[in-house]
Amino acid sequence: MTEVVYERYEGPEAAGQLDAFLPAYEEVYADPPYCEGPRDVAEFIDHYRQQLRTRPGFRLVLARVGGEVVGFTYGYRLPADTGWWGNLLEPMPEEFTRETGERTFAVIELAVRKPWRRQGVAAGLHARLLDGLAVERVTLTMRPEVEAVPAQSAYAAWGYRKVGRSHPWPEAPVYDAMVLDLRTPGASRT
Repeated sequence: MTEVVYERYEGPEAAGQLDAFLPAYEEVYADPPYCEGPRDVAEFIDHYRQQLRTRPGFRLVLARVGGEVVGFTYGYRLPADTGWWGNLLEPMPEEFTRETGERTFAVIELAVRKPWRRQGVAAGLHARLLDGLAVERVTLTMRPEVEAVPAQSAYAAWGYRKVGRSHPWPEAPVYDAMVLDLRTPGASRT
């Protein structure tokens, strides 16, 4: 395999990278179960720009092979006033859902183009995204097991556990809500 080069961008420096990874986003999310089209891509662009401007601790990691983006991931710290946990279909205790702006990092996207899957690129992206974070835990939502078996397997191997099901907006599917507790001995960042 050709060497994969990882680049991490913090906060505003991630703004100039959208055009670099957008073709990878379009390719990955055109396939089932997502089947995204131009309207979905336009919404993604708007959400990315808004999150970049308004979310604390925004971080982006790109994986490149020969200068071409083959995978990407990004996320941010959940602010104290987040609605993240309010999307759960079954409410969790306040002790679990309480956010401080420093407690939880949310992985918003992690995607690898098909020719580079199952080669450790996702693990490399994940490790670099979480490297040096001073948070207690990491959360993400993902398609249910029947739709995303490889992703479910990877997240389980990295130490994530399912804490519930999330329905973030009316047109969205129901997602599995996952958490990785970084305070647990042996918790993996890869």
